[in-house]
Amino acid sequence: MLSEESYLTGIYAYVGAACVALIYMAWWLNRHWRPSWVALTVLLLAALLLTPTNAGVGITTLAPALIVAVFEALIHGPEAAKPALEPLLAMMGLAVVLALLLRFSVFRSRTEETNIPSDQKEAA
Repeated sequence: MLSEESYLTGIYAYVGAACVALIYMAWWLNRHWRPSWVALTVLLLAALLLTPTNAGVGITTLAPALIVAVFEALIHGPEAAKPALEPLLAMMGLAVVLALLLRFSVFRSRTEETNIPSDQKEAA
């Protein structure tokens, strides 16, 4: 069994590596995709990588839900992965809703400005 110090070190390393990967992914995708698609992709990946759940039945420590779901499905079957998949799917749904809100609020002005013909821009 892990001590509290080694458990926290593992969690910090995992969360730090996931955040670095998400930042790099956002930077790289931002050069090639529209901002709204980048937001959706990064938020979905963040939900997949950073959603916590209980590591197992009767265990009080948390672990990444994706890893728990994969191990439970491989070892005990798909039905055993359901408790880990529920928070994962909820966070992915929240990520999609947040990406849609960003698309229609923050990223809205960019797309509207580019769709206005140049003769109408001069009149405005």
